[in-house]
Amino acid sequence: MTEWHLAQQEASDQLCRLHHFAVTKPYAGGEVEFVITIREYANPPDPAMQFLAQTDKQTNQKVAPFTPNGWGASLFEALAGCIREIHRFPYEAS
Repeated sequence: MTEWHLAQQEASDQLCRLHHFAVTKPYAGGEVEFVITIREYANPPDPAMQFLAQTDKQTNQKVAPFTPNGWGASLFEALAGCIREIHRFPYEAS
């Protein structure tokens, strides 16, 4: 059993544990690696959304830049949502 969440002194601290993953996506110029950081909140703003996943790169850069992300009650749910969003729009290297 982990006790890291007990270290939070005040709810406003927004303490979270970080998890990192990487996904490679092919695009016209080759391949690009997206690093996904997932924040696991000790006391999330919405208890049903304890995990937030977000990438280090944007997609759809030339039309309307978008940062893939995903929320969920589990690490898997947030990660899967973020990966879906990576594939939603093309990566357009500048």
